[in-house]
Amino acid sequence: MSHDLTGHCLCGAVQVTVRNPAHELGACHCDMCRRWTGVAFVTLDVPEADLTVTGSDHIRSYASSDWAERSFCGTCGSALWYRLKPGVGPTDYYMAAGLLDDLSGQRLEREIYIDRKPGAFAFAGPTQQMTEAEFLATLQANPEE
Repeated sequence: MSHDLTGHCLCGAVQVTVRNPAHELGACHCDMCRRWTGVAFVTLDVPEADLTVTGSDHIRSYASSDWAERSFCGTCGSALWYRLKPGVGPTDYYMAAGLLDDLSGQRLEREIYIDRKPGAFAFAGPTQQMTEAEFLATLQANPEE
């Protein structure tokens, strides 16, 4: 049986509730994610219909590429989520796992941009891994209308 997950940014201005959360986390090692978070961006994939957000007036977004944007709390600067732009791919939220109050039962399942991962760190355990080229090919092969 699934339970809702709750969380918030550093200052609490933005609060989230995730219904029917997955148990799998993903990590992105691209240059932008590392600059944005200081390390790999670890996310929980959340379908748009399963996310409730309060404090949306504090949310700011930055178009970090032609195909995606990153959102953060305009008050404390906490990373909130990454989303593909409409027509590029799924409209899910790739929400910062660190926002969640309880990560019990979550496990790192996949890593993208693995060819960009610095040698200075590695995650324990096996994960599904995709290179930058492999990930970008999935966007071109599966555009959303």
